Amino acid sequence: MNAQDIRNAYLQFYKDRQHEVIERAPIMLKNDPTTLFTGSGMQPLMPYLLGQDHPAGVRLVDSQTCLRAQDIEDVGDNRHTTFFEMLGNWSMGDYFKEQQIRWFFEFLTDVVGLDPHKIYVTCFIGDETHGIPRDTEAADIWKKVFAEKDIDAGIVAIGSQEDGNNRGIKPGERIFFYDESENFWSRGGGLNKTPIGDPCGPDSEVFYDFGPQNHASGYGLAHPASDSGQFMEIGNQVFMQYRRIDEDTFEPLARKNVDFGGGLERIAAAALDNPDVYYISLLRPIIDKLEALSGKKYESHTESMRVIADHLRGATFLAVDDVKPGNKEQGYVMRRLLRRAIRFAFELGIEQNFFEEIVPIIADMYSNDYPEVASKRSDVIATLVKEEKVFRQTLRKGLKQLEKFSSEGLTGAELFTLYDTFGFPVELSTEEAFKQNIQLSDNWRQEFDSKMTEQRMRSQTAAKGTFKGGLGGQTLQHKKYHTATHLMYAALKQVLGDHVTQHGSNITEERLRFDFNNDEKVTPEQLAKVEHIVNEKIKADLPISFHEYPTTEAFEMGAIGAFGDKYGDTVKVYKMGEGDQRFSFEICGGPHVDHTGQLGEDGKVFKITKEESSSSGIRRIKAILV
Repeated sequence: MNAQDIRNAYLQFYKDRQHEVIERAPIMLKNDPTTLFTGSGMQPLMPYLLGQDHPAGVRLVDSQTCLRAQDIEDVGDNRHTTFFEMLGNWSMGDYFKEQQIRWFFEFLTDVVGLDPHKIYVTCFIGDETHGIPRDTEAADIWKKVFAEKDIDAGIVAIGSQEDGNNRGIKPGERIFFYDESENFWSRGGGLNKTPIGDPCGPDSEVFYDFGPQNHASGYGLAHPASDSGQFMEIGNQVFMQYRRIDEDTFEPLARKNVDFGGGLERIAAAALDNPDVYYISLLRPIIDKLEALSGKKYESHTESMRVIADHLRGATFLAVDDVKPGNKEQGYVMRRLLRRAIRFAFELGIEQNFFEEIVPIIADMYSNDYPEVASKRSDVIATLVKEEKVFRQTLRKGLKQLEKFSSEGLTGAELFTLYDTFGFPVELSTEEAFKQNIQLSDNWRQEFDSKMTEQRMRSQTAAKGTFKGGLGGQTLQHKKYHTATHLMYAALKQVLGDHVTQHGSNITEERLRFDFNNDEKVTPEQLAKVEHIVNEKIKADLPISFHEYPTTEAFEMGAIGAFGDKYGDTVKVYKMGEGDQRFSFEICGGPHVDHTGQLGEDGKVFKITKEESSSSGIRRIKAILV
């Protein structure tokens, strides 16, 4: 089975067992302020695992696209990727350990076809201090399902990863007890870090054995939780069965949940019995194209091709989910992925535009299973190709400047210039310096950080007194322009499309300024339509009100927000118009006027004075009431 077959078989397997297939969440979650990206299949479902009822029921299954930017420096080995798919199934107070363990084992062995003799599992060893017993229930279930495959699975207590490195495994051992660092889940990341009142519980991880020839030296003896390369984790079953009620006490949960996550890429690698995930059907076609473009072989340029394949796959899905390359937060990570891919392409000798050759291959691999990839295919390609053209020019200039700087060693101030003027992330500059044997040793980091601090202070000084939402004050005129900004935002979505998202605003007593994503210049005809819509809503004298909602509920009701904004548990939502007359429904802290007619007092009308480019893929409009 290839990776696409495994994904579809997994969804069907659990659908046949009364699970509702739910759509993937965007890689950039709007209602989770704790992280830039969706980093696990569990993350979008956290409110339901904490007790909220899911509208689709108590049995759910999906394949969730994920991105972990913290893994960017690890890309290049045979198993780490920044972008991956997490197969997930959940039981919200329904079935528990017996069904979960049995079903997943059945899926791996009977559907995917993995050799059960190559499967090893881990369970929680228990914690006497907190009164949580060893998870013998899970271990006994595992022993039983292995026995049904005529495998006598030995059970052994290991403890920590270090204990495993020293002890290794003995013949016949297949089920291993590890401590909380390996086999206990909580939102805080450990027993003592579990928030009071939170659910938590033991987990049971599943590993595939690629053979002792893949055990790297320097890791001690081989065992499942080792990072040596012999064993690869392909699935983790979290059993939420406890709740922390005070500093020292955990009690059993009345409603127990199951949360399973399994890496699609890793399961596909196990199906090939090859620990290199870049041979699977969702990555190998990219490698094949890179070989054709460069005339070089994967075996001799492994790291470069792995980085490019991973980074372009991740950037493609970011573009599908409407992230644009930029200099802040999600946009910065996307730009960094793209620019690292281009830099590694230089090493392969690919110095002409190649995104337009690679990105269609990626899009086509996912179009059948993710309709949004097919529908946005041309826009995604255009976004990434445009970024490549811009950066290739920057890269050539920056590399020449790097050579000029390097005569007496590269200083922190020079690295800051490369960052500030040429858009070189400091990691890219230092990597390139290392490859060219350019000296940095001793205080470059302190000097670079100092320059960054100075820049932030200048920005803070320039923005001093600015209110949330881009307001420079809270006079009546500020409120009018703030209200006009909301009307224009809604009108832009109506004229240009729902892809339009706010990327910044600045409001003074004299005018409004609004930044938004759009790949093309807004035509005079489109601007005229926006003006007309806004002025019609001013004439309609729509009432303006606000209400606080739980964040999830606000988004489900259709509220829109600004790109990159982070939200807590509740948000304030401003509404312009009632019922069928509702025109704007936006998350905002305020302030606004009481009704839109106030914008037209003294015969004033809304007028767009300028439309221009703000940055790559971002347009800027300035407007006044005149």
